Amino acid sequence: MIRGTTSLIAHIGFPTFAFKAPMIYNPYFEQAGIDAVVVPMGCQTADYPGFLRAVFTLTNIRGALITMPHKVTTTGLVDAVSPTARIAGACNAVRLGADGRLEGDMFDGEGFVRGVLRKGFALQGRRALVVGSGGVGCAIAASLAAAGIGAISLFDRHAESAEALGARLRTHYPALEVYTGSNDPAGHDLVVNATPMGMDEGDPLPLDIARLSPDTFVGEVVMKTEMTAFLRAAAARGCRVQVGSDMLFEQIPAYLEYFGLPTTTADVLRSVARLHY
Repeated sequence: MIRGTTSLIAHIGFPTFAFKAPMIYNPYFEQAGIDAVVVPMGCQTADYPGFLRAVFTLTNIRGALITMPHKVTTTGLVDAVSPTARIAGACNAVRLGADGRLEGDMFDGEGFVRGVLRKGFALQGRRALVVGSGGVGCAIAASLAAAGIGAISLFDRHAESAEALGARLRTHYPALEVYTGSNDPAGHDLVVNATPMGMDEGDPLPLDIARLSPDTFVGEVVMKTEMTAFLRAAAARGCRVQVGSDMLFEQIPAYLEYFGLPTTTADVLRSVARLHY
């Protein structure tokens, strides 16, 4: 039930037909008795700068979820950006700070990290390889650095993207060992595929599976298929794995905390979600 007391979370992007968040947040709000609602708001690129400011003039706005194509643009539209969002070069959450300024943050990587930690894999001082330096790869690398990893290797087929990400990480985390230019998984405790490679059977894999140690924890970002060909190959080597959809469900509690709403667990969210089109 939406009523005059309901807090709004704007879900801003374009097009809206594939938005999953309302089908996860809103059943949770209903089940938990939270007077809030996520509302899809289709906004095209030309209108977005003015619309983002305008939506935060509403007195019942709690925050905004930002999705494509606006994540990158948002970093230049808000008044303050978290270090994680600055390294990622994108924001997917905006709220109004106590001083009335718009604050932006990025939770894609936080969702990945929370999932790994909840599975009992400690990150402090570990060595990670992130293959893919696009939006999600940058976000995961930033959150891994914030979680205290000791060293990170970055690889992208566009070498300049990995180099630029490495430079941003070194700026914000000068003690972190940063390497670029190789996708060799040997010697890494955690390997992340942040590319579409290895999604389906017969696809080229993002790295040489034969070089993957059975002790390595392997994560994926693709959500279209739970156990991608890459994850199946890693599991066959004896690796523990994390599916792509875990990143989505694990980041929602972080969003709730950011917006000052009662938080929950990924398991509860999965149990109440109504994902259908």
